Amino acid sequence: MPEAAKQDVATQTAARHAIDQDGVKAAVRLFLASIGDDPDRPGLKETPDRVARACEEIFGGLSKDPQEALAKRFDVDTDDMVLVRDIHFYSMCEHHLLPFFGVAHIGYIPQKGKVVGLSKLARLVEVYARRPQIQEQLTEQIADALVKYAGARGVIIVLEAQHMCMTMRGVQKTEAKTVTSAIRGMMRNPATRSEAMRLILDSKA
Repeated sequence: MPEAAKQDVATQTAARHAIDQDGVKAAVRLFLASIGDDPDRPGLKETPDRVARACEEIFGGLSKDPQEALAKRFDVDTDDMVLVRDIHFYSMCEHHLLPFFGVAHIGYIPQKGKVVGLSKLARLVEVYARRPQIQEQLTEQIADALVKYAGARGVIIVLEAQHMCMTMRGVQKTEAKTVTSAIRGMMRNPATRSEAMRLILDSKA
C-alpha cells in the first residue's frame, strides 16, 4: 500500500474512534446523578471534564493501528527466539468498566533476517490494552498481530493480571491472579515452548 494511502487509513481510523468529549461529560453527569449523588456539588463539579480527558489516554488504543506499531523492523542475521518479559500494562474490563493490570511476556521467532524493535513490542501491548477489553482476547490479539504484521514464525504470549472486578466487588479475592497464554507456529514445538516457558518463569525465581 502506498505511504499516502496508509496515512489516509490511519487518519480515518483515528477519526472513527475519536473520543466524543461532550458525550462523555454528559454521560458522566447522568451516571453520577443516577447513583444518587449530586454532580453539581464542589467535589464532583469538574469530574465530567476530568473523566473525559482521562478517556483520551485510557482508551487511546481505539484510535491506534497495531500494524503501525510493528512497521519498523531491523535487519539482523538471526532466527533464534527473542523474549521480552514483564511489560507492564493497564486495561479496562469491558464487562464492568473496571481496571485490570499486570505484565505481559512476549516471545517470538522472527522472520529470517528481520527483528522487531524491542520497544515496539511494548507499544503493541499498549495498542490493544488501551481499549475496553478482556484478558483472554488481549492475549490472542497480541499473538495474532505478531504473526500477521511482523511475519513471526512462532509466538508465545503469557499475560498475568489482577482484575478489580474480582478484588473490589463480587468474590472480593484480593490476591487472585489470572494467567492466559497464546501460542502460534513454531512455538508449538514442545522443546521450543518449554525453553520459552523456562525463560519466562526464571523471572519469578
